[in-house]
Amino acid sequence: MHRLSLAAVAVVCMLANGIVAAQENYPSKPIHVIIPFSAGSATDIVPRTVFEPMSAALGQTIVVENRGGAGGIVGTAAVAKAEPDGYTLLAHSAAHSVSPSIYASIPYDAAADFAGIITFGNAPTVLVVAPSKGTRRSPT
Repeated sequence: MHRLSLAAVAVVCMLANGIVAAQENYPSKPIHVIIPFSAGSATDIVPRTVFEPMSAALGQTIVVENRGGAGGIVGTAAVAKAEPDGYTLLAHSAAHSVSPSIYASIPYDAAADFAGIITFGNAPTVLVVAPSKGTRRSPT
């Protein structure tokens, strides 16, 4: 939890430095965060853990909304179309950078239409298979 608290403080500082320069009273209204995956996933739980203390630190409500579908494209497209005023944020996974390689057509430019703010964390992924399946570990 300590690392997540530090991440929340870092996000608050980055928001304060970048957006407050453009808007003296930021945030003056609720901030909406779209997570383009279902509730309960790691991509959902980690940002929610970060945004709760961030909301208290900013003194403003942060509304977290899950908009799953099409491998994250539905929610991501909604953020890409939103006003670039700092009130609609995207909390995504590494799939954000992979989507353009997987899907022939997506309604946004994954690199040009977004500006990264902070990484919340890294989660290793492991694939396991029962030994009875007869698969072998590939040489590395």
